[in-house]
Amino acid sequence: MRLLLVADNRPTLVLFRRGREAEHGARQHLPYYVAGMSQSLSLLYLFDVFDPQGDDPWSRRAVQLMTAFRETARHVVAADDYRSALPAGVAGTLAQNPPPLAGAVSVARYEAIARAMRGHDLVLGFGAGAIDAVMARRAFPRDTPPIVHHEDPAEATSDGSARLYRRIALGAAAGLVVGGPAAAETAAARWKVPAARLHVISDGIDLSTFARGPNAKTVAGFRRKPAEVVIGVQLAGASDDELALLVRAAAGLAARFRLVAVGEGAGRAAVERAALAMGIDDRLVLPGALAPTSAWLGGVDVLLLPMRLGAAPAIVVEAMAAGVPVMALHGGATEALLAPENRALLSPYAAEVALRDALQPLASDATLRAAIGAANRARALASHDAAAMIARSAAVYSNAIGGAALLG
Repeated sequence: MRLLLVADNRPTLVLFRRGREAEHGARQHLPYYVAGMSQSLSLLYLFDVFDPQGDDPWSRRAVQLMTAFRETARHVVAADDYRSALPAGVAGTLAQNPPPLAGAVSVARYEAIARAMRGHDLVLGFGAGAIDAVMARRAFPRDTPPIVHHEDPAEATSDGSARLYRRIALGAAAGLVVGGPAAAETAAARWKVPAARLHVISDGIDLSTFARGPNAKTVAGFRRKPAEVVIGVQLAGASDDELALLVRAAAGLAARFRLVAVGEGAGRAAVERAALAMGIDDRLVLPGALAPTSAWLGGVDVLLLPMRLGAAPAIVVEAMAAGVPVMALHGGATEALLAPENRALLSPYAAEVALRDALQPLASDATLRAAIGAANRARALASHDAAAMIARSAAVYSNAIGGAALLG
């Protein structure tokens, strides 16, 4: 296997020996670096889909870690699918043509994955799609570095075979990192991960960027009217049917409101159609894609999420940091993140009337919105600060490679 890596605009050729020619001896399994050799630790980040500039929270977390650890480690990212490049200024490397993480159960594929992991000091697997890397280490442990896996149970299918597969694979992991206490309880019960190897580390964000408040010029031409509540919706990751449900629910509110739908793509047309059908197209604002989130999110009064369960989108913690109440479906990972005051108002069902009734108190009571927003921000400060996430991650990783402060 030949991987051409590029870091800091300097090409680095990494050669992995193929087949059976490297069957014995640790040195024969290790990649050797033709150029750009560094004596720092080498960390390998594995993804099925790497999308740091999209909505994948694990990709975004990996970029934060690379930035924090840049002085103490070399960073190599290997993924089946690169949706976006590393952000400017991040000193990392994208591996080309690594062995596929996804695919049918295959001893040969597991062996190829294990071979690619050798030569690094630590492997970090992110998301449900990286579980095969953990299984590869279980199948081929010789000279393979420790691996810490990051996955919330909500990301994986819950059938019996998926549970059994993870129970077997995770026995070879130095640790499992999940995003919250509820996820930890589920992982312990469903996957039988021992408490000593189960770590709750929530997403970390730079709270200081949200403390400055929104930029009034971010949404061009939009000015809030007196006594108007602004409801924010993010189009990314939501289906047309989900977006249409949100619009229909908002249309039934007994309050003056404006619906700001942020993003591009097919969802934009779905929102427009639903607004026209409900006669609220004059209350719809479609500003397109806006970045960064901190520039606009604090300018809405309520963030409205699709009515579905599953992994919590990254924008939930960002809304909390901005002091914004969140309306979502009761149950699941999103609810677990929110302050108790916010949880009490979530919609019990994924239906227009239930959502409208849950949203009505927030739409009509500015004092209630302020109180819930403050509670969310306090919770974000306590649980989701980027510095705390990095420090806890460093401790887990350092322990996995046998040092008390190798990364901290």
